[in-house]
Amino acid sequence: MAEVAGYDVAIVGAGIVGCALARRFAIDGARVVLLEKAHDVLDGASKGNSAILHTGFDAPEGSLELDCIRAGHAEYLDIHQRLNLPLDRCGALVLAWDAGQEAALPDLMAQARRNGVEDIEPMDRAALLAAEPALAPGVRAGFRVPREALIDPWSAAHAYLYQAIAHGAELRCRAELTRAERRGGRWHLTTAAGPVEAGLVVNAAGLWGDHVERLLTGESFFRIRPRKGQFIVYDKPAAGLARHILLPVPTKITKGIVVCRTAFGNLLVGPTAEEQEDREDASLSPDTLRNLRETGESILPGLAAQEVTAAYAGLRPATEDKGYRIRADLARGLVTVGGIRSTGLSAALGIARHVAGLVGRAPREPQHWPQMPMLAQAGPRDWQAAGNGGILCHCELVTRREIEAALNAPAPARSIAGLKRRTRVTMGRCQGFGCTAALAKLTEARFTQPMTCGDKDGD
Repeated sequence: MAEVAGYDVAIVGAGIVGCALARRFAIDGARVVLLEKAHDVLDGASKGNSAILHTGFDAPEGSLELDCIRAGHAEYLDIHQRLNLPLDRCGALVLAWDAGQEAALPDLMAQARRNGVEDIEPMDRAALLAAEPALAPGVRAGFRVPREALIDPWSAAHAYLYQAIAHGAELRCRAELTRAERRGGRWHLTTAAGPVEAGLVVNAAGLWGDHVERLLTGESFFRIRPRKGQFIVYDKPAAGLARHILLPVPTKITKGIVVCRTAFGNLLVGPTAEEQEDREDASLSPDTLRNLRETGESILPGLAAQEVTAAYAGLRPATEDKGYRIRADLARGLVTVGGIRSTGLSAALGIARHVAGLVGRAPREPQHWPQMPMLAQAGPRDWQAAGNGGILCHCELVTRREIEAALNAPAPARSIAGLKRRTRVTMGRCQGFGCTAALAKLTEARFTQPMTCGDKDGD
């Protein structure tokens, strides 16, 4: 009979929120295990985010989401340098393109101020075109949100995970939860990686949150309604067309199509907002991608002369309610963290602090600060340093030393998708054509999901 491992906290789901929760609980002194059903972390909703660090200026007023975004934004600013995480303080412009959108600007600016984002700056057409010369001349008006920023979409979560591990947390991948029973004041969990016993379970299972909730309690107080977002990524020369994050006037359903640079020196257009039932289908639609390109060109006409090098889609764990679905049942030793839609990257650290407070954990200061590899275009890169073993991926300037470091990290890459998210290998203009053979040799027998099984992220 397998030995049962005992923990204070078992977190189900190793997306951005799960990694932030593991970090918070481990720093605060709990013995933590993070359970992920996939081969690697960030394999669900978290793999397809837009990498924007939001201020919460347009979040629902008085909401838990707003509180978590503001707290998460502040904590990221406080810790990013100590973890060697990038931050591009570019600011955002909210743009109105017709009379109806222009009429909505005063209310949106008033909401931003009520949300504590008081440094917004109204701008007329001339000011917008001076700030963004490549904008289409049809722009009518807008406002600037100076503290909106761009970050690396995956390094933050890996940093939270590595810091959790440095404080004693454990990660188990390929550990799908299949059965749960509460007895003797503790949870007895059956997973694909063996049994686990814990006093507290935190359900942070994202797209499968309601399914896990039913496994734990027999019912779920929310229903996941997956929302697909498709993106296109332009080659690096396109990044010079945008100085800010370019945002539309949001609707009740979606924040709309965003145009912005990426930390890696590309330019991104997306996401769409397509509701569907399938929780795994992140397929791309040629018609949708064509529409995205047309939308991008309507905002920045210069994009018509630029090359699209990649496209991807992500699924957001929306629910029937727009708000976060966070609930604590301390008598049962359960906290549910569901419905974290498009703001999870910004709010993750704030969500973790909120959940720790719900269960009465006293906050502590971190004792260990792992250093993340710098992947941002503007940062010092490993290819510029001596002894890097040579460049393996020339499109993204990824070195052999960076690949080997990711394969030997505190939570090693165990799939090609996981390696991409840790290093950006194969994510450049040739999409792996020039480096896949060398990469296959270097990673032989290192993955639990071999490269021959295909890339779940799909190019």
